[in-house]
Amino acid sequence: MANFELVVRNAKIVDGSRNPWFKGDVGINKGKIVYMGKVQDDVEANQIIDAQGRVLAPGFIDIHSHYDLSLFRDPVMLSALQQGVTTNVFCQCGLSPAPIRTDRIADIDKYTGFIKGGAEISWGWRSFGDFLDVLDTLGLGANVASFVGHGTIRLNVMGFETRDPSKEEMIEMKRLAIASLEEGAYGLSSGLIYPPGIYSKPSELQELATVLKQFNALYISHIRNESNCVIEAVKETIELAEKVEVPAQVAHHKAGGKRNWGLVKNTLELLDEARLRGVDMTIDQYPYTMASTTLRNILPPWVHEGGVEKIIERLINPIIREKIIKEINIGNQWENFWINSDGAKGVVVVDTPYTPEYEGETIEDISKLLKKDPLETVFELIIANKGYDMACFFIMSEDDVKYVMKHPLSMVGSDSVPAAPGAKCHPRTSGTFPRVLGKYVREEKNLTLEEAIWKMSGFPATRLKMLNKGFIRVGMDADLVIFDPNIVIDKSDLKDPFKKPIGIDYVVIDGQIVIDEGIFTGKKVGKVCRRR
Repeated sequence: MANFELVVRNAKIVDGSRNPWFKGDVGINKGKIVYMGKVQDDVEANQIIDAQGRVLAPGFIDIHSHYDLSLFRDPVMLSALQQGVTTNVFCQCGLSPAPIRTDRIADIDKYTGFIKGGAEISWGWRSFGDFLDVLDTLGLGANVASFVGHGTIRLNVMGFETRDPSKEEMIEMKRLAIASLEEGAYGLSSGLIYPPGIYSKPSELQELATVLKQFNALYISHIRNESNCVIEAVKETIELAEKVEVPAQVAHHKAGGKRNWGLVKNTLELLDEARLRGVDMTIDQYPYTMASTTLRNILPPWVHEGGVEKIIERLINPIIREKIIKEINIGNQWENFWINSDGAKGVVVVDTPYTPEYEGETIEDISKLLKKDPLETVFELIIANKGYDMACFFIMSEDDVKYVMKHPLSMVGSDSVPAAPGAKCHPRTSGTFPRVLGKYVREEKNLTLEEAIWKMSGFPATRLKMLNKGFIRVGMDADLVIFDPNIVIDKSDLKDPFKKPIGIDYVVIDGQIVIDEGIFTGKKVGKVCRRR
């Protein structure tokens, strides 16, 4: 008679491979799936879950999140666990807390301020490996995996300077990237609308990405433009992958601004054509029509030069402020979140710790309350919050969201930026995965159940070469989620972004039940995944 630590009975198994679901039982020992089939009624097991009428799927892998620093306040990541996420992949958009030189700590502390989520950071590491070692001590609720950020590497070597790296500086940037990859980074991320990444030319990124080839590691990019120049920006990422011969991914793919709605058909056609030529391209996406980033991304790129302190100096200067307003109102040369959101009514403040009274309100409403011009209101919020400012921007169309989601190159990533206690954030932080399952699978039938689970588990695991995760098979890690397909749905919104979803009943990590009938059990069994 077989003995198991955990048995899941009578499950509708969706195994993460896109194969049709099937009914069966699963036996688990020592954190691994050791049996699939029909478990005998008299089996000896420490715990048995009867999944009758519910789906058993691989634990969801969030390919794109920003838990990097909020972990130091909230290592459990309950908002992720409650939606079935068992592995969070972060250090995206060129932002990573490591590697870091001692003389650059102040710069990177301000540079990463908007993803801290209220955490106090000691910066007690220097190398990427040291950073991962520190994460190992936190008591993680879920598994984590990390990229290394191009922006962080550039900041270490060049600060916020708007120029090309010298030969010696490029050698040092490559050295930092190689060391980080050797120490466990899954690849290189870039954020080309954020300083200092915004100052880099395609040639710089291509040169740095050559280090990825020896590791067969992934380049993942928040591309240079997701609105008026989205086609050119996607072409830039394809060109890097093709020239350097590395796999690449376009992060949270979208077309922002009404004038650009529908362009995702063109960009996805470009990606399909690239794959036919042998270029290894994929994308990820979150299932919402609003984006979220800092209020500072309303500003023209030149305003960011020198970091947060220089931004504030320029905004305080009335002459420079007037120039900035004119450029925002007419400028399309950069990712203009103001125009793409149709101005003040399309921008919602979500996390401004020094002015919390405005969280959850539109800039339009705040400006009326303050009796100020809407852009003047934005500037005052940026100044008051000293680099800690987040907002949501209504820039995408629902048709585009569904079109991108359906595409075979697309996987699911939340792009979540957890907020400080009491603050607000984008509802994707608590709702991404149940939203796909409830709204886009059950209600709208945009995806089949098998397609959705593949995009949440097997696909990201395969992309990251996580050989033991993402599928329900004998020998795989026992990271699992059990949900009710008839009721699963997100409940979070802008007013209550942390409202838990319904229908996610059990979450299992390393063979341990961490969510039991929707309730956190207190078990902290997450691990730091290092690329091997």
